[in-house]
Amino acid sequence: MTGQLFALERYDSSGGESVPALASLPPWPGVRLVAAVHLPADDVVLAIVEGPDAATVAAAAATVGWQVDRLCPAAWLSPEQPDAPDAAQET
Repeated sequence: MTGQLFALERYDSSGGESVPALASLPPWPGVRLVAAVHLPADDVVLAIVEGPDAATVAAAAATVGWQVDRLCPAAWLSPEQPDAPDAAQET
């Protein structure tokens, strides 16, 4: 899959006492959950989702009832990721 990456933020009010549930995304053409992380010190759940555009990603998230407080384009910074350019070739 070679869609764009998007960061979805959900502000969590549990006070970091528990790991919030994150429902699986439904089968949706061109959309997949790449990773998700809970940042309890910031009361944030951050999901990285690949998809063709922001509207499609938002629709997929809404289908499973994800609270999305912020949705923005994202980019890999780590060269260990599958589609990231090799750091040695960028010199």
